[in-house]
Amino acid sequence: MSSGVLTKRQQNRLDKGVSGTSKWTLVKRYWVLYVMLILPMAYFVIFRYLPMEYLAMAFKENNIIKPLWEVPWVGLKNFERAFGDRDFWNALRNTFMLNILDIGFGFPAPIILAIILNELVFKRFKRVTQTIAYMPHFLSWVIIYGLAMRLFAPTDGLVNILMNRAGYESISFFDKPNNWVATYVFLGIWQSVGWNTIIYLAAITNINPELYEAAAVDGAGRLRRIWHITLPGIKPTIVVLLILTMGGLIGGGFERPWVLRNPMVYDVATVLPVYVYTKGLLNYQFSLTTAVGMFQSVVGLFFVLGANFFARKVGERGLW
Repeated sequence: MSSGVLTKRQQNRLDKGVSGTSKWTLVKRYWVLYVMLILPMAYFVIFRYLPMEYLAMAFKENNIIKPLWEVPWVGLKNFERAFGDRDFWNALRNTFMLNILDIGFGFPAPIILAIILNELVFKRFKRVTQTIAYMPHFLSWVIIYGLAMRLFAPTDGLVNILMNRAGYESISFFDKPNNWVATYVFLGIWQSVGWNTIIYLAAITNINPELYEAAAVDGAGRLRRIWHITLPGIKPTIVVLLILTMGGLIGGGFERPWVLRNPMVYDVATVLPVYVYTKGLLNYQFSLTTAVGMFQSVVGLFFVLGANFFARKVGERGLW
């Protein structure tokens, strides 16, 4: 038998030796790593798990004066109030609409940009382009809104000035619902596309370069190499990110719709996070908005489970 191959008895002895190592020995050996875990564990316990007891407010009266355990239970009354509120259904519709548009137009954008950057021959130009693309990720939505107003203002915005000089009429990007939705999606893509591209570029670098060389020798053009090598190579990453994105289909962020909305587009700009903020913090209906938040979490969980189940059915690994 070759010396490089372990017998079954030797393998069992090796496994027994590894598993027999004292836990305290491992702790002493890697104590620095355990100390570094104290802060993140404390963060999750204090700010993530301890506040979960207040989820009980969804089933109790709206009372912030008494301690939580002294507030009477009301069952599903808060959920009935939410489902009977016309504003809730309007916010739910807007949330689905805007998030579906974000996924439909925003999710493929970083994939396309990553493939384009990967195909660039001039590496310096590639690095400069990538840096410029992900810089908007570090800007707050207040700053982005200020920039957008200077670009898309009806009278003195740069875009409308150029359109007027070209013989076209000005467009109200923020005043009409349809135009506002298009601007909302466009700004979301512009803000996030560069940052998300980094993930796909990292996945592309893990593809074996010999595959491209072999395909080129066989006569495959650039588009065929992208279709048959690049896309299948990053397919697992695409599936995982899509599953995670589906979890926010009923949620989404608060800052972007809150900053970009105005009274003329409230009918399409009020989403569930804005609804929770206005009803909960501005109108002090904490029990009602806690019920809405729990509804978002449960539905988002079902979306993640469903997307993961579908990914497993089509042969992908999914999240677990």
